[in-house]
Amino acid sequence: MLLLDGRLVPGTGGAFETINPATEEVLGTAADAAPADMDRAIDAARRAFDETGWATDHAFRARCLRQLRDGLRRRADELRDLTIREVGAPRFLTFGAQLDAPVDDLGWFADLVESYAWERDLGRAEPMGMASHRRVRREAAGVVGAVTPWNFPHQINLAKLGPALAAGNTVVLKPAPDTPWCAAVLGEVIAEETDIPAGVVNVVTSSDHGLGAQLTRDPRVDLVSFTGSTTTGREVMASAAGTLKRVFLELGGKSAFIVLDDADLRAACSYAAFSGVAHAGQGCAITTRILVPRERYAEAAEITAGTLAKLGVGDPQDDRTICGPVISARQRERIEGYLELAVEEGGSFACGGGRPEGRDKGFWIEPTLITGLTNEARAAREEIFGPVLVLLPHDGDDDAVRIANDSPYGLSGAVHGGDVERARAVARRLRTGTVSVNGGVWYSADVPFGGYKQSGIGREMGVAGFEEYLETKAIAEGL
Repeated sequence: MLLLDGRLVPGTGGAFETINPATEEVLGTAADAAPADMDRAIDAARRAFDETGWATDHAFRARCLRQLRDGLRRRADELRDLTIREVGAPRFLTFGAQLDAPVDDLGWFADLVESYAWERDLGRAEPMGMASHRRVRREAAGVVGAVTPWNFPHQINLAKLGPALAAGNTVVLKPAPDTPWCAAVLGEVIAEETDIPAGVVNVVTSSDHGLGAQLTRDPRVDLVSFTGSTTTGREVMASAAGTLKRVFLELGGKSAFIVLDDADLRAACSYAAFSGVAHAGQGCAITTRILVPRERYAEAAEITAGTLAKLGVGDPQDDRTICGPVISARQRERIEGYLELAVEEGGSFACGGGRPEGRDKGFWIEPTLITGLTNEARAAREEIFGPVLVLLPHDGDDDAVRIANDSPYGLSGAVHGGDVERARAVARRLRTGTVSVNGGVWYSADVPFGGYKQSGIGREMGVAGFEEYLETKAIAEGL
């Protein structure tokens, strides 16, 4: 069901199927919204912002966010099973970023509502000879259009809803057509288990990938928060320019995993393999370019390929599975196109390179390591979004930094080395929004996430992410 103006209703476009990517089984149907439904959602969000006290009642918003967190926790078992079946997410990830972590993070944003300095006193001054007392207020931006992808639906849906609602905005959430149930359940919990007023959150599921474009064009929407591909991000930005609305864009990546010459090669390459194909490599911040010392290239290839082969693919319901299916036949075909391209560009497969044997149903790609390419190859530069890693040689720290930064993207990265201070120095030189040093984990509610260059605009999570949803007002009183 859609959540429109506080009511759970069917879509006027009928219904569409949602598919289990591991089995190709039809799980059921989701409400299919039409443009008229999106118009109703925007209108409801606009009225809720303009005509209620939601934006100014900080204590009420904090309470509602905790209600949402608690309601989702009560349905954790149901949501875990749904996420595994609809997303194809390995079970182990649902105890972290695929479910439990983002639900818990709602509490952090509720706490922030209560601790944030909503007004700052700048004191008395005499600009242009006029005695004045100045204050700076932070206020909600207004109506937020949130457009989200399918790879980590709970994490991304809640990483937009949490700070946007904490800041006092109203929201229209448009999730990806591949994972409508994850968002629909969120709408149910909001309607049935929280005091969030009608119209403050609207959830619009649709089979139409383009329906979210309505949010970018409509003058009633003040800000668009989009996570997805860089190509679509450009379209969002161009469309939003017509009404000069603000945009937050969290886009693609082709992040580098740098192994320095003093690192434990086996540990580093094994870690790179594991992290690179978790959830079938369907993560924008995954480090998919592995940069190793040239003189140890063959050894690194053997270690990485061996780890990938052991990982293999598996049923996402199995606790031991790391690499499950990709989301759809369309995505699998896209990945296969890149595998063909890699061979044309002179690469070869040290491991994988196609569909695994014995998997006749479901959308499967073997964990794959491509060797023999340079950083100029398209397979090494473009985001593949599958369980595909590219191994590249480097000739020392300066060369590794050069290769890592030689990318249109700048979302994430990793450095592994024996000398921690040296590894930190390399990390500081990377033009990326997040960096892991020797396995450090930056993902957390209080850590800002986002990218340089064509990986996006703005930050999600943390205080910086919260402030993406605020406006700044200066008030001066004559004395």
